[in-house]
Amino acid sequence: MGEWKLICRVDEIPVLGSRRVARPVGMDVAVFRNDAQQVFALLDRCPHKGGPLSQGIVFGTSVACPLHNWTIGLDDGCAKAPDVGCAQKFSVKVEGESVYLNAVELASLATDLAPPKAGPDSA
Repeated sequence: MGEWKLICRVDEIPVLGSRRVARPVGMDVAVFRNDAQQVFALLDRCPHKGGPLSQGIVFGTSVACPLHNWTIGLDDGCAKAPDVGCAQKFSVKVEGESVYLNAVELASLATDLAPPKAGPDSA
């Protein structure tokens, strides 16, 4: 599966929360941990209106987008019915207490999407 990049320790991701991983090109990646100690990674962008999934509420193997409460599956990045659309998923590997993301995916997936801008120059 290629090279892996060390991201953090598992305990550095809040239970039922996330942390963001900045990339030199493209939007951040959100790394989530649920209450079963499973770790997932998605592009930090809801497929609906681009809301920051890293700020959503994690439950089971899903996250609720903080903007419009869409439920996004952490295992596949896809919205739950009746909503449709998917957030880009990234491969995660946990070894011991260390969390790794696939380096090739980090450098190549969804790099064409720019982070949202807020403020007077965002038009």
